[in-house]
Amino acid sequence: MKKILFVLLSIIFLQQLTAQDTSLIYRRLDSIAIIDQKVMMPMRDGVRLATDIYRPKGNAKVPIIFSRTPYNFNTWIDGKMVTGTIQAAYEAVSRGYAYVVQNERGRYFSEGTWDILGTPITDGYDALSWMQKQIWSNGKVGLIGCSSTAEWQMAVASQNHPALAAMVAQGYGAGVGRIGKFNEQGNWYRGGAQQMLFTSWLYGTQNDQYKPTLPKDIKQADLQRLQRFYDMGTEMPRVDWAVGLKHLPVKDIIKNVNGQIGIYDKMIPRKPNDPAWFKGGLYHDNMPFEVPSYWFVSWYDVSSAPNIALFNHVRNNAKKQGVADNQYLVIAPVLHCSYKRATENTIVGERSVGDARLNYDELTWGWFDLLLKGEKNDFKQKNPRVRYYTMGSNKWQAAESFPLPNTKVQNFYLTSEGKANTSNGNGKLVMKPSTTDMPDAFTYDPMNPVPSYGGNVCCTGNAVQGGSYDQSKMELRDDILVYTSDELKEGTEITGFIESTLYVSSTGLDTDITLKLIDVYPDGKAYNLDETIQRLRYRDGYNKEVWMEKGKVYKVDLTPLVTSNYFAAGHKIRIEVSSSNFPRFDRNLNTGGKNYDESKGVIVENKIHHSEKYPSVIKLPIIR
Repeated sequence: MKKILFVLLSIIFLQQLTAQDTSLIYRRLDSIAIIDQKVMMPMRDGVRLATDIYRPKGNAKVPIIFSRTPYNFNTWIDGKMVTGTIQAAYEAVSRGYAYVVQNERGRYFSEGTWDILGTPITDGYDALSWMQKQIWSNGKVGLIGCSSTAEWQMAVASQNHPALAAMVAQGYGAGVGRIGKFNEQGNWYRGGAQQMLFTSWLYGTQNDQYKPTLPKDIKQADLQRLQRFYDMGTEMPRVDWAVGLKHLPVKDIIKNVNGQIGIYDKMIPRKPNDPAWFKGGLYHDNMPFEVPSYWFVSWYDVSSAPNIALFNHVRNNAKKQGVADNQYLVIAPVLHCSYKRATENTIVGERSVGDARLNYDELTWGWFDLLLKGEKNDFKQKNPRVRYYTMGSNKWQAAESFPLPNTKVQNFYLTSEGKANTSNGNGKLVMKPSTTDMPDAFTYDPMNPVPSYGGNVCCTGNAVQGGSYDQSKMELRDDILVYTSDELKEGTEITGFIESTLYVSSTGLDTDITLKLIDVYPDGKAYNLDETIQRLRYRDGYNKEVWMEKGKVYKVDLTPLVTSNYFAAGHKIRIEVSSSNFPRFDRNLNTGGKNYDESKGVIVENKIHHSEKYPSVIKLPIIR
């Protein structure tokens, strides 16, 4: 598992190299850099964090590129030199930067206790202070990372450290707590339902409570010697997560596969409004943010919508105009942290989205040169505020804001003759609500949930493969309601946030409602674009749980989706509605109980109502 996770750090700069190339790049790095590995950087509480430092030879004061990570950046694994850190360091040093990489507290050689999403914000602040004071530092630090190597950046930015001059955050949703309409608590939730990616991810990442530790007074020279043959990393047995995630109760999934005893056990009972979410390293929208930032998002990542919402939040709320003006965004049509894997024929799942390549090195170093070195380069002249990729038309586009200023929101109402079940049913998307209410009913059995097929996901092993897949076979299930527009007479671009309101009744105390947006091709293939879910006990907000009354109709506003897709003439727009998308999200057992500690579910009948009284609708942002 550690070898798989290590790749995430490697892709920040370049692809993996061969063993011969690794030796070559190390010799090149050694010729231009002072290499100082396993520096134990002290935090204010005495805990020391393991840090590798690579800086140009000579006496020049240079800016610093800083990467802090829970992953293994050791340059030696299993007695062999590996590439990620070496290549990243060479790229930075050769461009006149120092490169500093550090493990979060409690990870590998770093001291202390690790807690995903709960690492003290002060660790980042103290690291910035330490680097700022070094005689080789010019006093400016830029942050870079993807996924968990980026998630800590936003909360630390809220501390307004004078040395923090720029950020490059990629796939950073795990650091976003509450932003406007989104209350994901670091990707743990979507609409109050647990995103199960953290179960499989923590199996291979969390520290066991009995993890061996080194003496607190161990010397740097001893750590440098030990790193060549002992890197403090666990080697977890492989798990068939397609089977493992089915185990009930949810709280015992990791225990059931003999996993490590760690923080999963204390996180799984947390509700979306638990105070613990607001005490650690998550960024929430009541916190300041005054750092120029370059944001990288993916259409098929876990949390594209809240990530873009954070970009907008910073632009609209930064107190310094210079900070608001220095927020830039790239949205690529790829999976989580897969920016550099785009090719001239980029395949995301099963769907080709064309040539989605970008020169990410040019973008990143142009940004850092501008803000850390003060170079008068052409970054702002060459790069739009927002660069986004439109699938279907398969092209990069530019805008000054997101959503786009030339957007028309078009309502598409759900309607049917009472039988929208399956793609063979009579569910339609129309411009006006139906004059009569002929609700669509389906049975939701938690023991037979709708399986996740593709989607906006990561980190679930073999349980879910992310991306766009043909949903047409899935749509033959009777517990999926399918609503489809007429064939489009002309091409239509949908770009922006997509809101939806459904009117729901149920025989249960609690249940879930899921929704997918689909592009239907003339040959019948139906490719998923984005998806969402709402746990109905949280339909009135995440500070309280409200149960349902049998047969009563409730208005449900789902968490917004987001995409950019061109529906060519002859295509159709479709949404799917159901009550499960498993194991992308955990199953609602419909009991009204805690769910995470239950093993038996209740079968319920759910209905979607659509009429003038109950105008179930999806609001699509059409680009004029």
